Amino acid sequence: MKVRMIRLDKFIASATELSRKQVLRSARQGLVKVNGTVQKDPSIKINENDHISIDGETVSAARPRYFVLNKPQGYVCTNQDDEHPTVLELLDEPRKDQLQICGRLDIDTTGLVLISDDGQWNHRVTSPNKGQGKCYYVCLASDISDEDIEQLRNGIRLQGEPKPCKPAEVERLFSNELNVTISEGRYHQVKRMFGAVNNRVIELHRKSVGQIDLGDLEEGEYRELSEEEAASF
Repeated sequence: MKVRMIRLDKFIASATELSRKQVLRSARQGLVKVNGTVQKDPSIKINENDHISIDGETVSAARPRYFVLNKPQGYVCTNQDDEHPTVLELLDEPRKDQLQICGRLDIDTTGLVLISDDGQWNHRVTSPNKGQGKCYYVCLASDISDEDIEQLRNGIRLQGEPKPCKPAEVERLFSNELNVTISEGRYHQVKRMFGAVNNRVIELHRKSVGQIDLGDLEEGEYRELSEEEAASF
């Protein structure tokens, strides 16, 4: 099995609350050791089997983190934004700069957002090849007909798109309210699907992605995924 190599400063920063600048300062002071030997160059590559210590304390590899958040309106799914609060501001976690948002929601869309610092896992979550179902509650400006619902179930063509969408699962709740499950991630897909049948989405809430749902999370709350949930991708 291939041994993973990683920069010493990146390894320590990911496993502690130290910045890379602080790691560099500690290394220059002779406080960092690799396999018992002082290492003053934090840019060297180490492997996952090396023993790393800083100021006499062993540094263990950080365990990947996986979270599900119930996003409120008004928050954006980016790490930084000059105009709006980001969903990461809702997390009380260390090293938030290392977290990535998997599958973004618009500022006016609420509901399930997945967040992790495991890059490969993030890729699997967002990969269109995985075909994971994403279920949304949709409230429309106007009542929707059975004929329009059937178009969505058959795979509707979006404006400017050469191929129709994959068939959607549609459950009618009321005359203008639906649960819709899609297995793609086209740009503004749900809103554009209803635009294609001359309707308009006035409320959009993501309820689940794959096997992961919000459960009883209130808006603005989050929780860590179980091992089973994280392993479902």
